[in-house]
Amino acid sequence: MSEPTVAEATDHIYQSLQANNADIDLHIATLKSALARAGQKQAVFDPAKLVQNNRSGRKLMQAYFRQRGVTVVFEG
Repeated sequence: MSEPTVAEATDHIYQSLQANNADIDLHIATLKSALARAGQKQAVFDPAKLVQNNRSGRKLMQAYFRQRGVTVVFEG
C-alpha cells in the first residue's frame, strides 16, 4: 500500500475534525510524513471545511498542529 499524499492526509484531517477529532494525532503524524515526502513546509487548509471556522478555532488548530511539528496556514 502506498503512502498517502498531502491531499489525502489533509482529507483525513477534515474527516477527523468532523468526527470530534477521532484519531487526530495519527492523522497529523501521517500529514507530517506526507509533507516531508513532498518537500513542503506547511499544510494548507480551507477554513470553510473546519468545524470551528472562527479566529479562535483556527488559532487553536494552528497551535495544536505546531506542537506536533506541522505548520498550518489557511487559504483565502
